[in-house]
Amino acid sequence: MRSMNGLSVVVTGGGSGIGEGVARRFVNGGARVTICGRREEKLRAVADDLGSACTWLVADVTSANDRAAIIDTAVRHGGAIDVLVSNAGNMWRRPIEEWTDEGLASILATNVIGGMMLTQAALPHLIAARGAVIFIGSIYTKRAYPGAAPYAISKGAVETLTRVLAAELGPRGVRVNAVRPGAVPTEINERSGDFTHDEAMARLESMATHHALGRIGTTEEIAECVEYLSLADWTTGAVVSVDGGLSLGIITEKPNPTKEEN
Repeated sequence: MRSMNGLSVVVTGGGSGIGEGVARRFVNGGARVTICGRREEKLRAVADDLGSACTWLVADVTSANDRAAIIDTAVRHGGAIDVLVSNAGNMWRRPIEEWTDEGLASILATNVIGGMMLTQAALPHLIAARGAVIFIGSIYTKRAYPGAAPYAISKGAVETLTRVLAAELGPRGVRVNAVRPGAVPTEINERSGDFTHDEAMARLESMATHHALGRIGTTEEIAECVEYLSLADWTTGAVVSVDGGLSLGIITEKPNPTKEEN
């Protein structure tokens, strides 16, 4: 595999959660990282902590002007774009009775179209670098959660996009993969249902027994897989579950004890 040292990396949604974890891992490995998102205070705090190797800008991936600014900032900061981590996302959970055209359009614009069009904007630089795109998917494509259809279908589209772009861009030297995280503590879980931090963590922890490994994951563990997919030269079109076995669909109820024969 290649080394992270000297790479120029873009991480969308880099101010918290998985995006922050990915940014930290790349900076610690010697990369120059550009993070973006909608909340200045979060981005600034991460960049200040990581030092001069990390720069930031407030940008919305649904805006063509903002996407152009992301690319310009990354090229000025890192001299190239070797890796694009498309992590920006919005979780919109509603029962079918509450769906609206506007709500569905909003989640698809952020979770699908924004990542598609940012990849397009970065493409000349990715081709020049023989680089990589990593999309962040979701366990919601493997397990059915009532009320989560809008989010789940957006992440299903991301997985399909990964495979199609891998086939299209492979001949031009660009690898495209995706990570499908399981239950990890991120702010999106709080925003999805207007939960407090403690409530969101309690909900996540209650899922521990559904994992083969008996616990929820960490953003660092997702970042570890993102690093691998960024650097592995012969891996493309993969959607990798990093979920502690949650996608196995483990049944946690104990079976009825067998009566002993007399």
